Amino acid sequence: MTELSVDTAQQVLDSQPFSGLVGARITEFGDGEAVLEIDVREELTQQNGFLHGGVLSYAADNALTFAAGTTLGPAVLTGGFSIQYVRPASGRTLAARAQVVHTGRRQAVVRCDLYTVDDERAETLCAVAQGTVLSARQA
Repeated sequence: MTELSVDTAQQVLDSQPFSGLVGARITEFGDGEAVLEIDVREELTQQNGFLHGGVLSYAADNALTFAAGTTLGPAVLTGGFSIQYVRPASGRTLAARAQVVHTGRRQAVVRCDLYTVDDERAETLCAVAQGTVLSARQA
């Protein structure tokens, strides 16, 4: 398992212009897990006031990849993922919690649960994602 710090993970995230645009941050990172958070704001919502599905998809993709990076090393790429939206996302913060399910030599399978958090810190599951992350060194 590759030991990387949450600070290093945040630096990688900060180097992604789109991540800066949405205001993403890594709040947990290590041991096959990663949590990515985004503060919900009007610019990230769709016409009904819910967080746009593309923002949820982005959060899942990056959380999956960061979690896999803790087991495969820092050079990783998303091989593919699917996401199921279970309810409209509204709240103060989006939290994408990813956990590696299995790691092989060249790829990892990762699950991500996406929650919205309200002002009272209550969490509501809004989407579930699963994906395959590839080691870029062997891609």
